[in-house]
Amino acid sequence: MNLRVNLSSNPYDIIIDRHSLAKAGEWVSSIWQPQKIAVITDNHVGSLYAEKVKLSLEDAGFDVVVFDFLEGEASKSLTTVNKAYEFLVEQSLTRSDGIVALGGGVVGDLAGFVASTYMRGLHFLQIPTSLTAQVDSSIGGKTGVNTVFAKNMVGTFAQPDGVLIDPETLKTLGRRELIEGMGEVIKYALIADPELWQELLSMDGSVQSILDHADSIIYHSCNVKRNVVVEDEFDNGKRLYLNFGHTIGHAVEATAGYGQVMHGEAVAIGMVQMARAAEKKRLMPAGIADDIAAMCQKFGLPTVYQPWDINKLYDALRHDKKARGSSIKTVIVPELGRAAINQIPLEEMKDYLER
Repeated sequence: MNLRVNLSSNPYDIIIDRHSLAKAGEWVSSIWQPQKIAVITDNHVGSLYAEKVKLSLEDAGFDVVVFDFLEGEASKSLTTVNKAYEFLVEQSLTRSDGIVALGGGVVGDLAGFVASTYMRGLHFLQIPTSLTAQVDSSIGGKTGVNTVFAKNMVGTFAQPDGVLIDPETLKTLGRRELIEGMGEVIKYALIADPELWQELLSMDGSVQSILDHADSIIYHSCNVKRNVVVEDEFDNGKRLYLNFGHTIGHAVEATAGYGQVMHGEAVAIGMVQMARAAEKKRLMPAGIADDIAAMCQKFGLPTVYQPWDINKLYDALRHDKKARGSSIKTVIVPELGRAAINQIPLEEMKDYLER
């Protein structure tokens, strides 16, 4: 299954194809001329797939080097970025060379940031291996790293030249790592795809059901994101819809300590919290928060987080990229399958944090 991200500046394809990892070289050679490629990955994904991808790329005529770093959200930092720069310099990569991001969301965000800033920009490709990365972070060109102040505070907009998704890689994820990706899938159903919501309702919530439905839920999710990104590449309008659950979710991630609450888990917590508060303000229909919570719980996602410290969460929210002066843009779901932006005074976010 293919989806075209038809951006005027840099159109590219999302390819969803089982067992395609072993054919990565064939795919890359259809996009790039022979050159040096740095595969950026983490130590866990690297141990599983780096050699397979490296050999495939070399068979296709590319000169390949591999840089890996310690897995986990805590590594998505400027410290790791600097180590990657040093590696690229040591390996003599130039502006005519490329980077392949091989891994989950942390790898994709960091590798994309490195590619877009090293020597003012190398071209890059995404090979996402986690559900979160396959349905969300590998698409759309947002790159970024965390700081002590906020998640993804330092970043760029830089589109990849292509995205290759092999759903077979999901079979090597741990249970928690697979399930957390469902936070983003549920979000896509809520903001733009009632058909996907019906498919999720039909599933029993087990790991096997996720694996069995992987091709479909990845396609549906990518299609929603593709459509939004094409309409609003630089996050000035409708692309904000993709942040449903993220404003509070990012604050949860930051206050808990990066990696303690996984991204998809934080999104689930954020969606439920936002829905409950918006219901009270009659901005979302009665009962939708319970429906969202039930869906999250069915797939094993958390809907609460302890300790819930409103002051710390609010402090983290003040550094959110969607904050503008004394106001912040939040996302609500007035009805299933439709999102809307709700701009409020930043101070009012304290109401949305009340449990």
